[in-house]
Amino acid sequence: MIVDPPDRLPSLQELGRIFVVGIGGSAMSAVARIAFERGAPVAGSDIRESPVIEALRDLGISCHLGHDPAHVDDADTVVVSTAHSEDVPEIAEARRRGLRVLHRATATAVLASGSRQVAVAGAHGKTSTCAMLATALVDAGLDPSYLIGAVVPGLGTNAHAGTGDVFVVEADESDGSFLHLSPSIAVVTNVDPDHLENYGDDPSAYHAAFTDFAGRIVGADGLLVACADDAGSAALAERVRADGRRVITYGRSSAAVARMVDAPSPGERAEAGGQTFATVGGPGSGATVRLQVPGAHFGLNALAAHIVLCLLGLPPHEAAERLRAYLGTVRRFEHVGSAGGVVVYDDYGHHPTEMLATVATARQALLAGGGGGRLVVLYRPLRYTRTQRMAPELGAALGGADVVVVLDPSGDPPIEGVSGAQVAAAVPLAADHVLYRSDPAEAVSVVTAELRPGDLLLTLGAGDVAPLGRQVLAALDTAGQHGDRAPS
Repeated sequence: MIVDPPDRLPSLQELGRIFVVGIGGSAMSAVARIAFERGAPVAGSDIRESPVIEALRDLGISCHLGHDPAHVDDADTVVVSTAHSEDVPEIAEARRRGLRVLHRATATAVLASGSRQVAVAGAHGKTSTCAMLATALVDAGLDPSYLIGAVVPGLGTNAHAGTGDVFVVEADESDGSFLHLSPSIAVVTNVDPDHLENYGDDPSAYHAAFTDFAGRIVGADGLLVACADDAGSAALAERVRADGRRVITYGRSSAAVARMVDAPSPGERAEAGGQTFATVGGPGSGATVRLQVPGAHFGLNALAAHIVLCLLGLPPHEAAERLRAYLGTVRRFEHVGSAGGVVVYDDYGHHPTEMLATVATARQALLAGGGGGRLVVLYRPLRYTRTQRMAPELGAALGGADVVVVLDPSGDPPIEGVSGAQVAAAVPLAADHVLYRSDPAEAVSVVTAELRPGDLLLTLGAGDVAPLGRQVLAALDTAGQHGDRAPS
């Protein structure tokens, strides 16, 4: 479902006492945190405890477990998301009583109103790019506001109401939420058709939404920063430029205005586990950027962040230096731990393009470790509907691994005849290197038995696959303590 922006944006003061349904979610908790830090009375509910809920309670926000219509007795505004149905008790009661019911996209726009908005959109890369921007701006002492789709370990949170005039916001295209924003600078990392269940399975409608997003850019100095390496983003840049609006393209492509190239001398090589590149052309030209994270896609995101930092007034070399403070983002090639000579990473990637990039990054990390081990991937697809439509592409994206274990999808009701087996069948590896398991506990046992010292395990997917990697670690650790794992 696409959520249309309102004709008029209310002020935060007009919202009065705010109740957030699903307050433990990444976007909903961010809205709650910023509204509370801006002085609004905030409460909310969710179905289970979580570290996010605990952190909100520590702030002073009342968080109820379970749903009950009585929760909104004192509310003036109820904030909801596309994931919530109208029969959720708090929403049904809010409708009955005639309370203001606000989609979280509109609530985000309310919170960002009056700031210099830097909105980052794209099917992939927006969370990491936002996290890099927020980290660098905080490191520079500029105290930005930010709303990001995942916790940033270097910041300790995913959202903050700063005293500076810049608001960095992750712009969600999945349900049209980004059309509620009015950015001064809009970044588009890519336009790779996704979430087509909300766009009528029509890629042209998806592309049109990004054109509309670019049309939301405001101010005489407003501009679009678009990746020239992605065909969809490059086409968007051409459309926006033809419309007479300002555009800066970036990437490795010779067509890009601002390019990343190899560092100019051996003395500029990357630190272990990181990467280094030089910038040529556009804002920030002539700087050397050193990151503490691997992965070509993270390099592109850093280039976009470097351009924006320079547009916001940081000198190129300072902007580059501030990006070194970025240490990663939760569930974006996150290092989970090591046991039994095996290192475990976790990543949110669920679209084939993301998965290809993440598997390549994992291979790079494995080679950098010098252990000569194998890349083992434990993958859980997101949604049966997506698996039904994209199983061949999802399987093909896993071909860079040595061993793959595929689970059934998560995130929506099962569809008869659709399972993880279809994805497993499409993985271009020898049959004995690809396994399908419907039971997560059995998959953990299979992976644990398969792993050898020197291997890298990557848990991959947007659903609930991350805890399985930690279970594997615990099993490896226990086996090591008991001495029942023979070295290979």
